[in-house]
Amino acid sequence: MTAERQHYNVTLAILTVAGTAYSLLQTMVVPALPAFRQDLHTTNAWATWVLTAFLLVSAVATPVLGKLGDQYGKERLLVVSLALFFVGCVGAAASWNIWTLIAFRAVQGLGGAVFPLSFAIIRDEFPREKIGVAIGLISAVFGVGGGFGIVLAGLIVDYLSWRWLFVVGAIPVGSSALLVARFVPESPIKSPSRIDVPGVLTLSAALISLLLALTEAPTWGWTSGRIVALFVAAAVLIVLWILVELRVREPLVDMRMMAARQVLFTNITAIVAGFAMFGAFVLIPNFVETPRAYGGAAAHVLKYGFNASATKGGLYLLPSSLTLLFAGPLAGLLGRRLGSKWPLALGMIFVAAAAGSLALWHARPWQVLAAMPVLGVGVGFAFAAMATLITEAVRPGETGVATGMNTVMRTVGGVIGGQMGAALLTAYTVGHTAFPSVTGYDAAFAASAVGALVGAGVAVFVTPPPRLRRARIAVEPQIAE
Repeated sequence: MTAERQHYNVTLAILTVAGTAYSLLQTMVVPALPAFRQDLHTTNAWATWVLTAFLLVSAVATPVLGKLGDQYGKERLLVVSLALFFVGCVGAAASWNIWTLIAFRAVQGLGGAVFPLSFAIIRDEFPREKIGVAIGLISAVFGVGGGFGIVLAGLIVDYLSWRWLFVVGAIPVGSSALLVARFVPESPIKSPSRIDVPGVLTLSAALISLLLALTEAPTWGWTSGRIVALFVAAAVLIVLWILVELRVREPLVDMRMMAARQVLFTNITAIVAGFAMFGAFVLIPNFVETPRAYGGAAAHVLKYGFNASATKGGLYLLPSSLTLLFAGPLAGLLGRRLGSKWPLALGMIFVAAAAGSLALWHARPWQVLAAMPVLGVGVGFAFAAMATLITEAVRPGETGVATGMNTVMRTVGGVIGGQMGAALLTAYTVGHTAFPSVTGYDAAFAASAVGALVGAGVAVFVTPPPRLRRARIAVEPQIAE
């Protein structure tokens, strides 16, 4: 019995390392965007594609690799995903121009399957009473690694070359791939089926069209022909994908599973949560790194920001990362006692409180720092609860693709939140300059708070009230007779 317990702990530790490696490299490039532009002699638009390419490939690959893991083995696909991720890191470190850097960042996006595959392994291998806490810890790592990634990247960019971002990132990626191959057992639970090629192609095209439109709209113009065409294409392709999945015998994603109440409402909450959380996390470093006064005529108007360096800007996120680490497992414990929808709703309320506080009070550094632990608890609760709700609601053979789709929903919401924040900062500027005014930040933080409150309301309806559940249970036997 002792050996079995140790085996679960070793598996959890390895999956935690793998998740940390992915989440670090997801955000480490953010402080380095100016360095990419300068060293690789490119424009700001192409430097931003270092983020965009990673995002697009990750969104497409996550549900596909999750489904392949359900079919051919989660451990096997996790090793493949990490190995490709490692290749992308090594290639990015050696990139000789912006095009090769973007290409290798796209390869890194294949590591996005780390989280859904890890959730599926936990569900298959862990005792039932340990699943919630284990999923909570892995979910927390997503946010913790993201916060630490920005801090670490600030130090590397300030004192070393940007190439060291990928060298440092490759070490935990390669190590976790070897550890998974050596120590994580292959799950006996599989769902053999054919690869749904039409489903993969239509879903991929729909996600690429949607995310490309959202990320490039501020540059190309929201009403430009290219952006309108991409949004129309995304809508048509999503409808086409649903029709394909309803008609093929072995779909990539079972539409009946996606329409189940617990899955549907959790995914809706994921979109809203991504909107609220991403907006807050992206805005905070920008806010604190803004100089207290801007030269010229605007010097007497611009009275916000703390003139922080990239390193100091990242340090503002540390309190949220620390509380997030403990909030994830705690959400698992609360979910086991109360039901996982309540930690989800409570997490969204914490996010709303933190964002609302930032909208009202941000004149001093301590006011920003005071909101960060609350934000971390909220994100930790929400991430952990969403993963647990999805795994509880689907069959074991659907865990990978179901949690992968939930991650995609959160990604889409995050992109919308990021673009909403960018649009508000562009709309409210200081005088005739392009410098954002404090009003834009106030509005963006307030929008995140409102979005989080909406998410809390949706979360309450993830599962029906006990009275309705009892009534349904009483009716089902009669129908069966």
